[in-house]
Amino acid sequence: MIDGVEELSDPWLIAVWPGMGNVGLSAGYYLMAKLGMELLSEYSPPELFDVDHVEVQRGLIRAGVRPRSRFFLWKDPQGKHDLVVLIGEAQPQFGKYNYCQKLIAYAQDLGIQRVITFAAMATAMHPEHESRVFGAVTDVESLDDLKRWDLNILEEGNISGLNGILLGAAAEKDLKGACLLGEMPHIFSQLPFPKASLAVLETFKLLSGIEIDTTELAEQGKAMEQRLGELLSHVEQSMGEQQPESYEEAYQPEPPEELKLTPEEEQNIEDLFAQAEQDRSKAYELKQELDRLDLFKDYEDRFLDLFKNNK
Repeated sequence: MIDGVEELSDPWLIAVWPGMGNVGLSAGYYLMAKLGMELLSEYSPPELFDVDHVEVQRGLIRAGVRPRSRFFLWKDPQGKHDLVVLIGEAQPQFGKYNYCQKLIAYAQDLGIQRVITFAAMATAMHPEHESRVFGAVTDVESLDDLKRWDLNILEEGNISGLNGILLGAAAEKDLKGACLLGEMPHIFSQLPFPKASLAVLETFKLLSGIEIDTTELAEQGKAMEQRLGELLSHVEQSMGEQQPESYEEAYQPEPPEELKLTPEEEQNIEDLFAQAEQDRSKAYELKQELDRLDLFKDYEDRFLDLFKNNK
């Protein structure tokens, strides 16, 4: 699986999966796009990932597709830390620890020195407040690193899903690891919250010493902050003292009428793809547009193909 991979320089593994607010996933995609990473490999065992739904378009059922897990590589020109980013489309329904053990074995084959997961922590914070970042680590030395930067320590509790389980498997192999959890409002846990993704990446920059331009993510965070602040104001006025309705991760069974792209929107997507093919750092602008049009799932494979090494 790693034939042809050159020796890496003090490499770190960053792993992200879908979750609350897509905090970790958004940070992972942003990191991958801004650094212009290249596809390294894929590990999507069919015995662990099943098809849990099929898409229906215009009355026609499409063949089911299993979730994929792909690794992307960035070689640090400064020689500090080469980065490997694992982007998983879903978490397996069973066999999670076995899956994580295999991921850690692969990481060790690559010479990975530290494993980091990005995740979310839902609190009662107001959308207009700054997102804090909480950290939990696998070793005392990494804990000292968090304290050196005066970061918030997750003193106790649990980290659910692969964001925590992967680090448990890393600890089992005496591999340094950390989970960075970006704070977001629990009332909006099912909505994107880029401000938390930004906070996670800013913390990652401190720990790694790697410079990443987060301007676009900061702008996206401000725009969402304003929208959620207005929404929260309306909710508070309409609900009074009532408790907010709980949300479940489920597909809307009766979606609104399908929106058709205008010729201008279709051309803009093609133009953005062409720009990203020439400069991978432009890929996040493309992802933002696909997210805005709610089309990223339709274009996801084509988007990730931008990061294949065609040299």
